[in-house]
Amino acid sequence: MPSPAIELANVTKVYRRYGARNFSTLKSALLNRSVLRDLRPSESFSAVKDLSFAVPTGSTFGVMGRNGSGKSTALKLVAGITKPTSGTVSVNGRISALIELGAGFHPEISGRENVFINGIMLGLTRREISRRFDEIVDFAEMADFIDAPVKTYSSGMYMRLGFAVAIHVDPDVLLVDEVLAVGDEGFTHKCLDKFAEFKRRGRTVLLVTHSLDLIEKFCDEAIWLDAGEKKAEGDPKRVVGAYLAAVEKSEEAHLAATDARARESVAEVGPAPQEPVPAQEVAETAAADSGPSDMFQADAGRWGSREVEITGVELCGPDGSPAHVFQSGDAMSVRMRVSATRPVEDCVFGIGIFNVEGVCCYGTNTQLEGFASQPFSGEGEVCFDIERLDLVPGTYKLDVAAHNEDGYQFDYHRLLYSFRVKSRLHDTGIYRPRHAWRFSGALSVTKSSTSFAYDGVDTDEPEG
Repeated sequence: MPSPAIELANVTKVYRRYGARNFSTLKSALLNRSVLRDLRPSESFSAVKDLSFAVPTGSTFGVMGRNGSGKSTALKLVAGITKPTSGTVSVNGRISALIELGAGFHPEISGRENVFINGIMLGLTRREISRRFDEIVDFAEMADFIDAPVKTYSSGMYMRLGFAVAIHVDPDVLLVDEVLAVGDEGFTHKCLDKFAEFKRRGRTVLLVTHSLDLIEKFCDEAIWLDAGEKKAEGDPKRVVGAYLAAVEKSEEAHLAATDARARESVAEVGPAPQEPVPAQEVAETAAADSGPSDMFQADAGRWGSREVEITGVELCGPDGSPAHVFQSGDAMSVRMRVSATRPVEDCVFGIGIFNVEGVCCYGTNTQLEGFASQPFSGEGEVCFDIERLDLVPGTYKLDVAAHNEDGYQFDYHRLLYSFRVKSRLHDTGIYRPRHAWRFSGALSVTKSSTSFAYDGVDTDEPEG
């Protein structure tokens, strides 16, 4: 078996953080003669912890993880830009690295001169660079700007020229770190074609990216890093699935905390009245207690007399457990716990779903749907069950309300409950209708391995 192109064995990289305790500038530290005393390491942290993995020769290996997870540090260790604190890093073959935007480019000189300097740094002779120069410039689409100073380039021009140099030095190992994010769609496709060509030629690619579709489509294996540690390694689909599950768990916690803070910030109104309230007094207080006249334009808040009080709201997923993150097409239930300290003859329960731009996606109430209210006192639960949450990906807010048939508010909760809809599809709008595509005649359409369909066509996306 051939030796791996890249191998990391028990690699740890420790950095030290320095904190200024008694001064705010270097000048003041020098004047106070306190540089050595005040610039001591305040703490250390491990960017990578006991990390081991091997990249087989000729494979494309993806590295995923959140920001700050150690992905770029691992790539810099492989590139030799930084050395491990402990452990070993070995690479077989010529490396070409595209790690940071504009890395290795001198801003004051022209793109032409930078191409030659970078090519020499990557191991080519001046004659080899001259032979490949026109191809590099053509690939980067930089013919009109190649003699301009690099400092005048846009971020996209930096990326195009850097990528063109990196792939045209004919490396055995190509390291790429999330730089394709600044490219336009046309150039990105050109880069992806180059990745495919590298695979056909048996070259090794180590790719750090946030694009999970890219990892699933191009990578033979993948690794997921979190806080500098390896969480999963192996088949890209399995690793991506484990990563998405962890992200959803984190989003659940974040949305729950955000909702809790929103509810805490809402000004509390007085408790529900214990004695019957005269009709005239009800009429006089209705305007004050019922909140804004146009709820759709109101900010988050809570209004009402609390004669009927919504004491708790819970969003539940397909398995009946509380949730804040759903897949498009999942079932969802909104459960409202309600109470009334004295009999209420006339009560209507309502719900509204809004996107983050404030557009009402759907709203209804028990009166609109023909439910006749009955006298109510004590405690109960109202459940609003959605068979399929056919919304496109995004964050949504809920309004829940209890009021009488004339609109007098008992308890109105405005935008105090959030949930997020996830999907591997990238459609737009708000509502996703159940649909299918059909083709006939001379049309011949194929479905890519990474695309997802809906209802009428097979899909790799899990059903709710």
